[in-house]
Amino acid sequence: MNKNISAKSVVGLDFETTGLSPRYGDRVIEVGAVIIENNVIKNRFESLINPGIKISQFIQEFTGITNKMLKTAPNSESVMKDFSKFLNNNNIVAHNASFDKRFLDAEFKELGLSYTGDFACTMLASRRLYPYSINHKLETILDHLNIKKTKQFHRALADAEMAAKLWIHMIRDVEKKCNYRKISFHLMQKLCKINKRETHNFLRKYFERNND
Repeated sequence: MNKNISAKSVVGLDFETTGLSPRYGDRVIEVGAVIIENNVIKNRFESLINPGIKISQFIQEFTGITNKMLKTAPNSESVMKDFSKFLNNNNIVAHNASFDKRFLDAEFKELGLSYTGDFACTMLASRRLYPYSINHKLETILDHLNIKKTKQFHRALADAEMAAKLWIHMIRDVEKKCNYRKISFHLMQKLCKINKRETHNFLRKYFERNND
């Protein structure tokens, strides 16, 4: 990966699914995504997906997506081919990104599709930058930061937009903390992996090296 690619231009992604893991046969039932360009949301992608199986009552109540809604939805092949074009090899951000990456990998592998972007996790980054939040669920951290929320959590596009807004907020906070405007995607990936207690020193040392 080019370590200088900006963190300000990415795709924010969220999937709603039949369950927790494609390893157990779970499938995507809705995809929502937004394109962020220079820290501004520019475009959106949203579609239900007929998974070919019935979804549980729990998932219907959790998401508001019903079996009746999915019956007439397009299949994964149709949606994912369009979504592949939407991604356009951009880097990707999601809240609890490992979950969304597993499902993207599984759906694309099934269809012989691929992508070249890398993932970063807004949840892991927020744990480093905002350690005093009660927890780091998407809704909670948005409240902690006074970021305006949608009224439709647990639908893919709404959650993708909220993750994107959190990402934009974090990029701006890192810029302010370090008085540095060239925040790279690689930096944010590294931030997600460090010991939470080392956040301040990590950012200080990073920008000392890059300002020499």
